[in-house]
Amino acid sequence: MTDHEPDILAIDFDGVICDGLVEYFQTAWRAYCRIWSPVSETPPDGLAQQFYRMRPVVETGWEMPVVLRSLLAGLPEEAILADWPTIVQQQIAADGLDARELGAMVDRVRDEWIAADVDHWLSQHRFYPGVVERLQQTMNSAVHPVIITTKEGRFVRQLLQQKGVILSQGQIWGKESKQPKAQTLRDLMQAFRQETNAAAQIWFIEDRLKTLQGISAQPDLTEVRLYLADWGYNTAGDRATAEQDTRIRLLSLAQLAQAFSAWN
Repeated sequence: MTDHEPDILAIDFDGVICDGLVEYFQTAWRAYCRIWSPVSETPPDGLAQQFYRMRPVVETGWEMPVVLRSLLAGLPEEAILADWPTIVQQQIAADGLDARELGAMVDRVRDEWIAADVDHWLSQHRFYPGVVERLQQTMNSAVHPVIITTKEGRFVRQLLQQKGVILSQGQIWGKESKQPKAQTLRDLMQAFRQETNAAAQIWFIEDRLKTLQGISAQPDLTEVRLYLADWGYNTAGDRATAEQDTRIRLLSLAQLAQAFSAWN
C-alpha cells in the first residue's frame, strides 16, 4: 500500500455506517420503563427529539435509558452535552444501578424485539447514503475493512446481512470484545505485522470526537490516520474542534465516496 491507501480501513458502525436513532429511542424507552416504571408507558411529547439531540454523548448502549432519566429529571440539554461522563455516573449511583446490568437490560429489550418482529426491528434503521456501497467496494479491493463498535457484534451482523454485506468473524469487533477501540487498533496492527512483517497503514473513521481524541493521545497509535465522520452523531462544536486538530481529519459523505487519495 501507499500513503494514499490504507491496508486496513477501520470503521465505527453507529453514526458512521448506520443511523439507528429511531431504534435507539424505542429501545431506550422500553428499557427506561422497565427500570423506572413510569405512570404512563407512552413517551412524553418531544422526548424523542430531545434524545436525538443528546445522542452524541452516548458512548455505550447502557447509557441511553440514563439519558432519558436525566432529561425527564429536568436536566438542561446544555448541561448533558457539557458534562455527560460526570452526570451519567452520578445518575446511576443515585438510583443504585450498575452499568453492566443496564447494558444487559438494553440487550435483552433488543433481543425480545427481534424475536417478536425482526422485520420491524430492522425497519427502524437506515444506512447513510453511499456508505454500504463504499464498504462493498472496499471488500472487493486490496484494502481490508474492519468494523470496530461498542454495539453487540450480532446486531451489527444482522443489520449488514440485510444489505447483503457478509463480513467474517474477525472483521467485526463489537462490545463482546470487552476492550477500548484503541486496544483493538493495537491488536489489528500487531496481527498485520505478524502476517506481513510490515507496519500496517490503518485509517479509522469514527463519529465520536472524544474517542478519536483518546486514540490520538496514545503514543503507540500515532501512525493511525483518524477521521471524524461529519454526518454522524456529533455536534457543530465537535466538527469545529476537529478542523483545528492536527491529528484528526474531518470527512464528509462526498469524500467517502471518492478514491482514498481524495481523503485529505
